[in-house]
Amino acid sequence: MPLPYGGKQRQVQIDVNPQALQARGLSAQDVSAALAAHNILVPIGTQKMGELEYTLQLNGAPSAIEELEMLPVKVVDGSTLYLRDVADVHDGNAPQTNIVHVDGSRSVLMSVLKNGSASTLAIVDGIRQQIETLKPGWPEALNVQPINDQSLFVRAAIKGVVLEGAIAAALTSVMILLFLGSWRSTVIIAVSIPLAILGSLTLLAALGETLNLMTLGGLALAIGILVDDATVTIENVNWHLEQGKDVETSILDGARQIVTPAFVSLLCICIAFVPMFFLDGVSRYLFVPMALAVIFAMVCSFILSRTLVPTMAKYLLKPHPAQGAPQGPSRNPLVRFQQGFEARFERFRQRYQRVLEAALRRRKAFLLGFMAVVMLSFGLVPFIGSNFFPSVDSGQVLMHVRVPVGTRVEETASRFAEIEEAIRSVIPAEEITTLVDNIGLPPSNINLTYNNTGVMGSQDGDFQIALRPGHQPTEDYVRTLREVLPERFPDTTFSFPPADIVSQILNFGAPAPIDIQIRGNDVDANFAYAQQLLKRIRNVPGLADARILQSNKAPVFNVVLDRTQAQLLGLTTRDVTNSLVVNLAGSSQVAPTYWLNPANGVSYPIVLQTPQPRLDALSALANLPVGNGSTATVTTLGAVADFERTTGSGMVSQYNVQPMVQIHAATQDRDLGAVAKDIRSIIAAMAGDVPRGSTVNLLGQVQTMERAFSGLVYGLLGAVVLIYLLIVINFQSWRDPAVIVSALSAALAGIVWMLFATGTTLSVPALTGAIMCMGVATANSVLVISFARERLEALRDSTAAALEAGIARLRPVLMTALAMILGMLPMALGMGEGGEQNAPLGRAVIGGLLFATVATLLFVPVLFSLVHRHDFRTAPVQHPVPGAI
Repeated sequence: MPLPYGGKQRQVQIDVNPQALQARGLSAQDVSAALAAHNILVPIGTQKMGELEYTLQLNGAPSAIEELEMLPVKVVDGSTLYLRDVADVHDGNAPQTNIVHVDGSRSVLMSVLKNGSASTLAIVDGIRQQIETLKPGWPEALNVQPINDQSLFVRAAIKGVVLEGAIAAALTSVMILLFLGSWRSTVIIAVSIPLAILGSLTLLAALGETLNLMTLGGLALAIGILVDDATVTIENVNWHLEQGKDVETSILDGARQIVTPAFVSLLCICIAFVPMFFLDGVSRYLFVPMALAVIFAMVCSFILSRTLVPTMAKYLLKPHPAQGAPQGPSRNPLVRFQQGFEARFERFRQRYQRVLEAALRRRKAFLLGFMAVVMLSFGLVPFIGSNFFPSVDSGQVLMHVRVPVGTRVEETASRFAEIEEAIRSVIPAEEITTLVDNIGLPPSNINLTYNNTGVMGSQDGDFQIALRPGHQPTEDYVRTLREVLPERFPDTTFSFPPADIVSQILNFGAPAPIDIQIRGNDVDANFAYAQQLLKRIRNVPGLADARILQSNKAPVFNVVLDRTQAQLLGLTTRDVTNSLVVNLAGSSQVAPTYWLNPANGVSYPIVLQTPQPRLDALSALANLPVGNGSTATVTTLGAVADFERTTGSGMVSQYNVQPMVQIHAATQDRDLGAVAKDIRSIIAAMAGDVPRGSTVNLLGQVQTMERAFSGLVYGLLGAVVLIYLLIVINFQSWRDPAVIVSALSAALAGIVWMLFATGTTLSVPALTGAIMCMGVATANSVLVISFARERLEALRDSTAAALEAGIARLRPVLMTALAMILGMLPMALGMGEGGEQNAPLGRAVIGGLLFATVATLLFVPVLFSLVHRHDFRTAPVQHPVPGAI
């Protein structure tokens, strides 16, 4: 946990008087050495006397701060100089370099972080309990309040995901009831869904996974697929019941008929998720838990469809009336509605049969036209754009501000007050919960480890604006602030780092998604090139917040030491350096000393230095006494050194020990991939201007996105190959698997059309949806091809077999596809907090399945008939095509 921001660090302050030191021939080092010599707290041992053993204690350390004033510093002409003669000792604090305001009032900010295995909700609940426990002992004026509670977003996001899953399950159940027309069958399927989810949760817990947005999102994603196994099983049992068989025989025959295709379909879906496990970095940690949740749920669903579903079917399903038996009108409105739906579905089946017959009569023309449409669809890809991950509206605005370099923290705080007024003129007061500013360098370097906004000095600071529920989109406010603030404060730089935790993780701690690094040893030349490059890339459409992270204009005073003169006075460079460090930074940097408070047992630093208000001019610096703490020679800094005013770098950034200059930027109203492409073009055009020995690298989310995309694409191709080989083994044929795999291009075309129509960019979630769609589309095609192969053996005519397979599998294919589409609908709409991050996944699945279903019902049967047209050259046996199954 980082140290608190904005507070004052207590210490015993010894403010030396340079004039008093100089008058007595002393330097700050002399006082520091005396302080270290007379403030000692160590055990000195024991002594046995008589029957007792005594512990010896020495008053080596003062028991009160006031006693420090009486510490002897030096004896001059027989007179003892005490610390009080040359310094003011008081209970004080370190010079404040960090200021925090909450809604305009001075405050102290504490950030509590968790490790990766801890639960956010548990941590926040524990903190709240501790606050209530400690509150009775606090001063009445102390007000402690949470200003950034991630648990609120987590709870809302989890609630949204659970709601998505519930809506998906309800829609799916209604669809099943509509298609099957039996509440008994619907109950069987509905019972299997929560049991499969429970089994997946058990396996996830066994692997140490937690309930989070990704695992819950995977379970919500799986609901549409979970229906598949149970639906196919029940539908097949009903088909056998319609043939006049008894319930038990129908269950056994139906289960036996689909066990192999169902198992192959399960393997196809699981294999489709293999690319997830080849991701690296943060993408792996985000999406592997989701993939595991889906795979475990699918495995549990398959086991339940072979065990629980047949068992429940035996007790709930009833034999169907004989075919052709008249069915009178029912008084039950639900039954009448279902009978009407069946009549309408029968008409739809007949129209589908006519369309399929027409396609089978013109096989080559249909196949060529279908593939032409699919291939032309890929021409939309350049218009989609690409982002690594969708941004999430977390209800917060994070803004980094940099005033002119070298501005002291008090002046920066004044400027921040003006900027706060400007912010409140843009964002209505009724929409702001809290407005926090964090100005300057934190009290400890460890805090910089947890800062991802690029704070580098007293001129930097951050605004954190928390918005109330029901607020306007944060992106609208950010867009307005980007326009208004630079106009009102032209000498100030503004940038908007990501406020949501997912984007911060994807940035790997960087303050922006675009990170251009110019690496090389010639820092000045690299900085000049960076300024030229910055000027060019600011014209790139969609680029925002472009700035150079480092600065080479920090005000600097060079202390030019005359080593010869110093040596004549008995001083070395080290002596002068230590004197300056003690006076300016404090004795704790050279000789740390502590005072133990006997009242509370806490040790506080004793810091000796010259108060900053005394050194407000170069003349004051020149009159600082300089000595070595061991000889009587004491002179002034001006006697051995001169001062030069110049500028320099406020910090030094390195990559693998090599100096670098960075340009950071973000995007607005344009996708990251297109912006990165334009930046690369500019870098390539300026290749001749790169300083000799230097390199230019485009990193950040751009690099991570490209690695993730390449990993997913290659993984997807590998998954298709594995699926093909699996189907080859199952069918013992090279042709039928090729028919199935060739239909997957339609799913990709559907994904492209859906992303284009909804204005959704290509992202890792969208590619994840594409991967899932591949598995489901393959599973449906396997069912059609399996039935077509069976009918081919009986009919010995590929056209008739393809036609009968399409008609027979129309209902289960539509049911599984619609179940998946309805299950994805709430996710595609981006409902709830954080719904934006999984919306591309749902949209990709819906678009892919829409096209894939058309391909499964038309393209696959037609291509099957073409591939098997020469299998039986003898005259086929004429069989009537059933009008309904």
